Amino acid sequence: MTYRAPVSDIRFIFDHVVPLAPVAETELFSEATPDMIEAILTEGGKLCDEVIAPTNRAGDLTPSVLENGVLRSAPGFKEAFGALAEGGWVGIAASPEFGGMGLPQALNVGFNDMLSGANLALQLCPLLTQGQIEALEHHASGAIKALYLPKLISGEWSGTMNLTEPQAGSDVGALRTKATPNDDGTYAITGQKIYITWGDSDMVENVCHLVLARLPDAAPGTKGISLFMVPKFLPDESGKPGVANALKVVSLEHKLGIHGSPTCVMSYEGATGWLVGGENKGMAAMFTMMNNARLNVGAQGIGVAEAAYQQALSYARDRVQFAPIIEHADVRRMLAEMKAEIFAARAIALACGVAIDLGRATGKESWSARAALLTPIAKAYGTDMGIRVASTGVQIHGGMGYVEETGAAQFLRDVRITTIYEGTNGIQAMDLVGRKMMDDGAAAFRLLQEIEDEAQAARGDFPVLAEDVWHAAEALREHTEWMIGQGMQDRFAGAVPYLDAFARVLGGHFHLRAAKACGRDSPRGHLAAVYIRRLMPLYAAALAEAKEGAEGLYALSVEDLEA
Repeated sequence: MTYRAPVSDIRFIFDHVVPLAPVAETELFSEATPDMIEAILTEGGKLCDEVIAPTNRAGDLTPSVLENGVLRSAPGFKEAFGALAEGGWVGIAASPEFGGMGLPQALNVGFNDMLSGANLALQLCPLLTQGQIEALEHHASGAIKALYLPKLISGEWSGTMNLTEPQAGSDVGALRTKATPNDDGTYAITGQKIYITWGDSDMVENVCHLVLARLPDAAPGTKGISLFMVPKFLPDESGKPGVANALKVVSLEHKLGIHGSPTCVMSYEGATGWLVGGENKGMAAMFTMMNNARLNVGAQGIGVAEAAYQQALSYARDRVQFAPIIEHADVRRMLAEMKAEIFAARAIALACGVAIDLGRATGKESWSARAALLTPIAKAYGTDMGIRVASTGVQIHGGMGYVEETGAAQFLRDVRITTIYEGTNGIQAMDLVGRKMMDDGAAAFRLLQEIEDEAQAARGDFPVLAEDVWHAAEALREHTEWMIGQGMQDRFAGAVPYLDAFARVLGGHFHLRAAKACGRDSPRGHLAAVYIRRLMPLYAAALAEAKEGAEGLYALSVEDLEA
């Protein structure tokens, strides 16, 4: 089955569901004209279809390997990444000052969606580079920007994120990597990092590591963490890769999926590094990179779901059991629900991108708050949905889905990591009910009011669907009011189902917008009915679970759980 980038779906969302036009009307993004958007989506889709997607299966079957300390990428990856770099795709949203296109982040999210569907393992390399670009744009010195940003944006160099250590995963404050000042203003970085995605590469001239480390006498926990640029090769006087730095890849992890992406154990042995941001300010800089990655990881889940859906649809049309299995009601149900969930998650992710862009372009706090609210939802729902859809794709294939040769299982194996990295989805949910509700729910209530107002206005044309969306938003409002009055332990105990409920209400909202744009009896209208009547009602069960709080969970002792 040949992958086809969902260009028309993304274009439809930008035109009718989450309009990109208000972004293009700002001075900052005035170059994002309809013609430019059309060209980016069309050409990006063509690249994904014709160049990137053909490498996906090879990366799974013939993974990256480490031979005598040298990383060798999967077959075809170097050429495919070269095409990405040559086309300027790494720098879609990067500053034009250093060679980027300066286009909206929402458009970049759409491209990452398509690129992930084509080859998730390869997409991880430009994704992390994009995150590093944003972190440097916001926090690095002028000298570091001038040296590194043009090379990262052009794709000549790639970037990584180095947080995790054997004893310090989500508890980043427990890290032990040390940074000792040198006499020349640089630092000697010593320690080990694990799970470093694309920690080495033969596709680029240099690999640039952003490494969290602790200065001598730094405060314990996250307050004592600083961030350093530690390149694989030290740039010479002309800015070209020079002598090798004192770092190495110890080994590659053997993973469930994304085999084509080398996940490295890195050893820093007094490696030369440069401070990014102020001393003990590393977490602020790293979170800039992580927030970029979180939204685009949500897009990864959506992209893989799209690829899994396309293959399942093709199989269902061709496979005959009494009749083509696509004619069986249960298979039709699975396909319809897959398609409906993908649309909902895609609209949420693109809405988050638009909010980021409007926040930057207008300076309005309301848009920045909207973006902050939507980021954990987009990441968690996009990736949870990706796993569900990929799993359903295996189910539609039946026994053949469990056989590796069909490729259906690869989507499930590849997408499984997305709910774990860049902050587990549990952490995303706790962020939503904790930090993102520090405004007493103001941003959430503004969004819910918009949903209710639009549903109220749609009742004439869509009496059933609009009524359902209005009642769902009202129930979510009431639960949000209740939750804000609870302690953090109770909030956290119900955080995951609360996030899922919020996502499902948003999904119903965006599906209703799509139906309004096309009419009740259109394919979009029928798909909206599938989501709003069959999938959105799960919000009620999620809110019931969320309201149970923590008491029942802790009534079970550790001994009870072990019994």
